[in-house]
Amino acid sequence: MWAATRMRPVLEGRAVEVVHTHPRFGMDRWEQRLGGHVVERIETHGKNLFLVFDNGLVLHSHLRMTGVWDVRPVGGRWRRSPRRAWLVLRAGQQEVVQYDGPVLELMTEGRRRSDQRLSQLGPDILAPEFDRDRFLARLRASDQTRLLGEALLDQRILAGIGNIWKSEGCWEVALDPWRALSTVSDAQALGLVEAVRPRMLASGAGGPRSIRARVYGHTGHPCPRCGTGIVSRGQGEENRTTYWCPGCQL
Repeated sequence: MWAATRMRPVLEGRAVEVVHTHPRFGMDRWEQRLGGHVVERIETHGKNLFLVFDNGLVLHSHLRMTGVWDVRPVGGRWRRSPRRAWLVLRAGQQEVVQYDGPVLELMTEGRRRSDQRLSQLGPDILAPEFDRDRFLARLRASDQTRLLGEALLDQRILAGIGNIWKSEGCWEVALDPWRALSTVSDAQALGLVEAVRPRMLASGAGGPRSIRARVYGHTGHPCPRCGTGIVSRGQGEENRTTYWCPGCQL
């Protein structure tokens, strides 16, 4: 969401020039297909970002753990090596650059609607109106022996929560991320979402540095709520590090 917030004033409603594409896209003729066309709107769903053009094409991006979008003045400083830039779009005197993005693809609106990866996404936690019923239905359809922290990262259940907000959300409502889903009530699950949504929205509007983490990255530091030392350990198949307070998260 932070990337979209920065990009909208530069691209929305403006025709773009495709300045550079990674060699892997050379055969796709992005310069000819997108150059001179207007970005009608920039949308997000969870961690997926969509640039919707006036000719019916959609540029889909997912940064995962390695990619980043940047906005810079033409001729300004590169955030990373220019060789790591996958795409550069120019509008006026500003450029939008994607570096190292593992998912960057051009599709039609029709393919976007039928794409199984995208259609299987759960409700967007940052949507103006969060779909509580759909979230609970997806949560309960999942294996109830799954651990809460692991399930929160499943984008088919809830789109938008990453590793930071998984830990921060569990801390906000004093829930142990190692609890099985079967031990977490619907009210507790919804309470977690409602507690973390305002902080995520603020981060999306003001940038990640505008929000101070309570437990994430603070192994050994005292818990802001009870003073117990924060602990951390890898969780789930991808062994993503979870941070929590063993004193007050039960």
